[in-house]
Amino acid sequence: MVERSKILSIALTLVMVLALFTAGCVSNDEEPTESSGDEGSTGAEEAAQAEQINVKGSTTVLPLAQAAAETYMANHPEASISISGGGSGTGIAALIDGDVDIAMASRKMKDSEIENAEANGIDPVEHVIAWDGLTVVVNPANPVDQLTYDQIKGIYDGSISNWADVGGPDKEIVVINRDSSSGTYGYFQEEVLGEDNEFREDAIAQSSNGAVVQAVSQNDAAIGYIGFAYLNENVKGVDVNKGNGMVAPTSENILAGDYPLARPLHFYTDGQPTGLAADFTEYILSEEGTEIVYDVGYFPVE
Repeated sequence: MVERSKILSIALTLVMVLALFTAGCVSNDEEPTESSGDEGSTGAEEAAQAEQINVKGSTTVLPLAQAAAETYMANHPEASISISGGGSGTGIAALIDGDVDIAMASRKMKDSEIENAEANGIDPVEHVIAWDGLTVVVNPANPVDQLTYDQIKGIYDGSISNWADVGGPDKEIVVINRDSSSGTYGYFQEEVLGEDNEFREDAIAQSSNGAVVQAVSQNDAAIGYIGFAYLNENVKGVDVNKGNGMVAPTSENILAGDYPLARPLHFYTDGQPTGLAADFTEYILSEEGTEIVYDVGYFPVE
């Protein structure tokens, strides 16, 4: 009887230990999984969303945004900033559709674009991030180095077709234009031709500032226009006269406000930006960002 009692006692003890062990395993497995699983997953998703933005649009603004993003991400490894071009119109359309966090534009949004945005529940907010000097360029072999607004207008609307008519050689002018989705195209049309005037039909459209530089550099009869940051030894920037004398496209003249084709460069966001979009915009306007603006070839906002 004593031996049986000992056996029963040992058996009961083992059952109790097993029950306690099982209860402990369930508690340790279920409770942390339920609380940390949902909260951890949500937190990770929110962090990922907060540290990723898409920026799209103007090829004029593109080199500035790329340079700033590269430096910013080097200082903030957790941030991911995707930059792509396509033109101001393309970036603005993407903002209207809610596909990007920031639209880059080398012109102001049109009233029709703002109306479309608002109809789509988007509240476009403008941020001037730098200044540019739109530069009319010719091939370095071309002796023409000065043009008035009227002469530039005549070349681009088709009323002037030979370089001899503006002090150059007897040679047909090859007109290089930007495509209609470009903010540079829109600004140039409004500022030089007049918004209601059309470009000549035989103008050759290029999709980017870099493509314009290449086209003009390869043809001594060509003329084009580009953002100041793209000006290099392969093309020659001409002095421009809007009625107050010839002014060269130089950093000094643009900063002084004397160059007639100076223009603001923009970011557009849906409402006031927050998170990474706000931080990146503020970074370009910061002291460090100002150095990048200068290095790229543009000019800081005062």
